[in-house]
Amino acid sequence: MTSDNGNHLETLQQIRSLMERSSRFISLSGLSGVAAGIFALIGAYFAHLYTGASFSSRNFYFEIPLQDKWGLSPEQFFFIDAGLVLALSLGVGFWFTFRKAKKSGQKIWDKTTFKLLTNLFLPLIAGGIFCLILAFQYGLYGLVAPATLVFYGLALINGSHHTVSDIKYLGMTEIVLGLIGLYFVGYGLLIWAIGFGVLHIVYGAAMYFKYDR
Repeated sequence: MTSDNGNHLETLQQIRSLMERSSRFISLSGLSGVAAGIFALIGAYFAHLYTGASFSSRNFYFEIPLQDKWGLSPEQFFFIDAGLVLALSLGVGFWFTFRKAKKSGQKIWDKTTFKLLTNLFLPLIAGGIFCLILAFQYGLYGLVAPATLVFYGLALINGSHHTVSDIKYLGMTEIVLGLIGLYFVGYGLLIWAIGFGVLHIVYGAAMYFKYDR
């Protein structure tokens, strides 16, 4: 009788595992987080060189009178810098995720993937528009960097329902860090580097050792 109960319990656990796998995007690779963090740190470093803003002290980088440098206007530089970080992060992240999905025999595009992307991008798009309004309508450049962390954290928590649940903890940390940055205005570049750089590397490495190996 005990053996039969054990078999039933094992069967139920297997069914539950299959249901979770079918309703969650589990092919997200931890290495994609590590790569995104490295690219973010490189982008922040070049922003530091371009603006002259300090990483180690409270520096109102958004009040520094920016002039053309390296043959680029400030608008051109930040567009190229942010664009390269985003493009490289998405490209390498997709490659790592595709490789993991192929190795585990999972589909990389299905209803679950669509739900995940929808839940991620709605807060990101809203946050992007909000930050553009802050910068260009009101000139509140010092709030842009921490605000991006807050909306990014909300996007991660929103998307955690359709992928590994651990991602919500990264989202919570990003929100807290962003709120700290909104209070201590002037540390935006440093906090952005920690949020998108260091935290991504730490989280990505943890997820790699937990799920990918």
